[in-house]
Amino acid sequence: MAANNRRMSGKKGAQVGSGGQRRKGLEGKGPTPPAEMRKGHKKNRVAGAKARQTARRPAPRGRGGKSTSELVVGRNPVYEALRDGVPASTLYVQQFIDNDERVREALQLAAERGGINLMEAPRPELDRMTNGLNHQGLVLQVPPYEYAHPQDLADAALDAGEDPLIVALDGVTDPRNLGAVVRSVSAFRGHGVVVPERRAAGMTAGAWKTSAGAAARTPVARATNLTRALEAYKKAGIVVVGLAADGEVEIGELEALGGPVVIVVGSEGKG
Repeated sequence: MAANNRRMSGKKGAQVGSGGQRRKGLEGKGPTPPAEMRKGHKKNRVAGAKARQTARRPAPRGRGGKSTSELVVGRNPVYEALRDGVPASTLYVQQFIDNDERVREALQLAAERGGINLMEAPRPELDRMTNGLNHQGLVLQVPPYEYAHPQDLADAALDAGEDPLIVALDGVTDPRNLGAVVRSVSAFRGHGVVVPERRAAGMTAGAWKTSAGAAARTPVARATNLTRALEAYKKAGIVVVGLAADGEVEIGELEALGGPVVIVVGSEGKG
């Protein structure tokens, strides 16, 4: 067998590289998404079925001391609601959503808060849930608010050995104003806010957000008839004071503020 007299060079010639594909293939793809968002997983199928049922089922009507549930739609509104501590029961995420920074932040906040179900749903289901609003692939369900009874506010103050300090709103229809009043009552260590059942703002996601967390510690009661609720307070020995722009006495000069008192605030326009 003839010997190969050619000498093998120890110097390698230029080789075609992989263009970084091998290195990219070794890079991680981020944290593993929850089971509810992994396509093909059993929990993903269950979540999809629940989302379809929710989309077809009408919102429950409020009974007794509860309001109806509410949906917050859109990436920024959902993120801000989660950041500001608005109560939430379920976060719906569109299938194959563009996973941008705002979506990741919303998912992280929901996971950190705990108690919020994560459900993946196809876009048509979210379109039906939101009546065609521009949800951008994120929908947050806010549970019904549980209102207290007007008498509960006075009872809680008396049980604590304190004079009741309650604010009643008559005809305030902007939820943001309700949230601002709740925040102020909390700052003055008041015992709650009373709103009428009809033609008045309720504790929506907007009211929660404006309250800056005060709604979590300051109860809101709903009265079927505000006049009767105020009469009941009077019979219980609580002074009822109404605020008016043309009033003759400054609120700081009222002697009634030294004892149990209900302050009635009118509406944004005619009140």
